[in-house]
Order: sequence, then C-alpha cells, then structure tokens
Amino acid sequence: MDAHLLSIITFLPALAAVILAVFLKGDDAPAQRNARWLAMFTSLATLLASLFVYFEFDPADTGMQFVVESAWPLGLTYRMGVDGISVLLVLLTTALMPVIVGASWGIGQRVKEFMIALLSLQTLILGAFMSLDLVFFFLFMEASILPLAIMVSLWGGGAPLRTALRLFTVSLFGTVPTLIGILLIFAETGSTCLSGCLGGELELLSHTLPSAPLDVAGFTIPGGMQTLLLLAFGLSFALKLPLWPLHRASLSAQTQAPAALAMVMAALVTKLGAYGLFRIALPLFPAGVEVLADALLWLTVLGIVASALAACAQDDMKAVIGYACVAQMGFVVLGILSGTQQGVEGALLLMLSHAVVAAALFLCAGALHRRMQTSAISAYGGVRKRMPAFAGVFLLFLLAGIGLPGTAGFAGHVLIFMGVLEANSLVALVALIALALSVAYALSLYRRVVMGDLIKESLKSISDLSARELWLCVPLIIVVVVLGVAPGLVLDMISATVAALTDGFAAATGAQAAAE
Repeated sequence: MDAHLLSIITFLPALAAVILAVFLKGDDAPAQRNARWLAMFTSLATLLASLFVYFEFDPADTGMQFVVESAWPLGLTYRMGVDGISVLLVLLTTALMPVIVGASWGIGQRVKEFMIALLSLQTLILGAFMSLDLVFFFLFMEASILPLAIMVSLWGGGAPLRTALRLFTVSLFGTVPTLIGILLIFAETGSTCLSGCLGGELELLSHTLPSAPLDVAGFTIPGGMQTLLLLAFGLSFALKLPLWPLHRASLSAQTQAPAALAMVMAALVTKLGAYGLFRIALPLFPAGVEVLADALLWLTVLGIVASALAACAQDDMKAVIGYACVAQMGFVVLGILSGTQQGVEGALLLMLSHAVVAAALFLCAGALHRRMQTSAISAYGGVRKRMPAFAGVFLLFLLAGIGLPGTAGFAGHVLIFMGVLEANSLVALVALIALALSVAYALSLYRRVVMGDLIKESLKSISDLSARELWLCVPLIIVVVVLGVAPGLVLDMISATVAALTDGFAAATGAQAAAE
C-alpha cells in the first residue's frame, strides 16, 4: 500500500470527478446535495491518506520518500515521491480542500460540474507537488489552467468568458518556453528524471547542467544554458505565482470568481510557481540564479511595493486581497532567491501561512458578498455592529497576513528578511518599507469595512456568520495561531531538506565563481 499511497492521494479526487460525471444526472436539489457530499467525503479521505504520509515521513532523510515509478504509454515514466518540502505542500492542499468544498456550498447552479472541475484541479495540483519527472511536472502544472479557466468562465462575474480566455491565453506564454526548456534538458542529458529514479536513469538534481557563457546574436550570456533555462521556466512560474507585472489576468479572475474558486487560486495554484522555484530553479539552474539574482531581487521587491500601493488604492475588497496576495508571494520569491537557508525556510513557512490566510480572507469576503451581492468597500462600514464574530475573525486574518507576532506569517517574514539581508541589504530595506505599506492597506480595509457608524440602511439587517461559516473558519484560525506560536513544527520538518538544497546551491555557485 505504501508504494502506491501517493498515487492514491493524487488520483482519488479525479476518480470522484469521473464518478460524478458518469453516474450523477441532473441539477435538482438531491443531485446537488450528492455532488457536494461526494466532493466533501473525497477531500476528507484524501486528507486522511496524506496525514498517514506526513506521520510516516522521516524528516532527517533528505532524499525522496514513498517513491513510486512505473512505465506509461508513449515512452513516459511515471514517478512520484515527496521530500520535506513537498510533503508539507501536499498536506496543505489536502487540508484546505475540505474548507474550499465547504465554501462552495453556496454555489447554486451546475453544482456537479463545479465539483468535477474542483476535484480535477486538486489532482493536478497534487500531481505537480509530487512529480519526480519534468514531463509529468509540466503536464500537471500547465493542465491546471484548464479547470481554472472553465470555472472562471461558468461561475465568474463581470465578463467571465473574456476573463477566462485572457487567463488561458496569458498562461500559454509560459507554457511554450517551459516545454522548450524541457526538450533542451532532455537533449543535453537524455533524462527528465529529477530524483528517485528507480530504473537507474540520470537524476537531474544530482547533475550539473552546462553553465559556460554562450554567445547568442553577438551577446555573451553569463551562466550560459542555465541562465536561458531559468528564464524559460521562470516565466511560467512567475505567471502562476503571479508576480508583478504579470499578475493582471490572475488577479482579474480572483476578483470576479466566487469565494471557493478565489480561495483555491490564491491559496494553492499560486504555490505551484513557488514550488517550481524550490524544486527546479535553485537545484538545476544555480548559475543562472546567481547571474540574475540581483536583477530578480530588485524586480521582485519593486513589484511588492507596486502591489502594496495598488492595494491601498482599491475600492473592491477582493481586489485588495488579491493585490495583497501578489505582494506576499513576492516576499516568498525574495526568500527563495536569497539562496540562504534562513531565506528558503522562511519562504516555505510564509507559503504555508499565506495559503491559509489567503483562503480565509477570500472566505470572509465571500461571506459579505453573499449578504450584500457586492464586494465594493464603499458599500460597507460599521459592519462590526451587526457582525461581531465576523469582525473578530476578519481582524485576526488581516493581522496574520501582515505578519503580526504570534500569528503564522511572523516567523516566515523574519527568516526571509534575514536571508535577503545576507544576499542584498538594500533590497531588504526596500522590502521592509513594502511590509509597512501592507500594514497600511490591511488596516485601511478593516477600518472602511468594519469600523465606523452603521449608516447604510442595507447593512442594518445583515446577519453575522452562520454556524457553517464559523466552522469553516475554525481550522484556519487554529493553523494561524499554532504556526504563529510554534513555527518549529514546520521548520523541524523542512530543515534537513532545505539545508541540502541551499548547501548544494552554495557549492554550485562557489564552483562556478572559482571556474571564472
């Protein structure tokens, strides 16, 4: 069973989606109820299986565990495994999915189709986190845009079809360079296996790709092939994160999506891009990262500042949260690009906390939207007088989002700043200013929505969070508080894996510097 446990975790949601598609007919009340509960039971079963993997995982082992490998048609080799980084992202995905399914209870049309798309997306996200082969990683990651685009087109607001088409088209700009990059790696090495190759194939994570300078059209490219590959893969990762200025398509989709879809986009899909930096960019292209590090650090930190300023100027609650997500994922990228153990550990810790906080904030925004049918901030004010429970929960998640001590984001931000300070002290200073801006937009949002007098007549009859909404918030509150007071639960799990990753990065960049 252990040998196939990762496959069960990955494809169980897809199996449930097939069952829904084949056996559930109609869109009446009983069919909608069955679709919801099958999705919920499937997500809970997947969570239980991932908990088994988590508790059986050995954090001292820096290699891949629970490895499974088998030959597939067309000459493909299916490989799955987890290390200290991916095991936490798998648990994050399976733990958030029951909350996301619960948040989708308010979907009233085409419920079966929504659950099919959501479960399919879960399989694709899990598959990307556990793939040990570049081809399967590429297929899982890039295929995730299909259910996303479908969900945006069918359940989004505004101009959903145009938004979905824009999201899909923009994603293609990252797909093509990544595919070319995989073909170049295969042509150079004859392998697409990242690690855990049971068949004796070359492991790319243990292989050094060429980094000698290349002359292209009269220009000398330092880092050579590694720099070009980093640019090819990095575009796709940046679009998934999304990073400024490539954020517009994703941000528009989040703003117009229902709460459950915005939650899965902000909390989980964005992590695919960051995971690509962990799994592929740092270990496979260290020379390219070294060459472009300063430029990428500056681009990222300026993007954080721009996103924070944009968040301050929004009158749409979902847009503020969306820009906040862009800024926070920028901090994650800063930590990864620092190449230091503190920075990388902080980036992973912030990834986990951001996923929970982003899901919670969109859940809160969705609760208000269901009551007022608008997410315009100007439509609110004084909400605390009618929704005291909402006011308390919303404040906790906003403070966690800006890294208040005692909440989940604090330790991650501190470690990232330590890592970036070592890599580029001036970038660290600008990042600190950007974090101060995040305090401004978070408190401004809270003041405009929750505080003040209850003047608007339309708000005087709204109800506080329902029992179901409160129960959905409870596990998110627990995670925010526990990770805030005990970040060692995560750091102990990832320290050995991250140390091996950063030591390898330092050795590779040191060897490159010596060769030059």
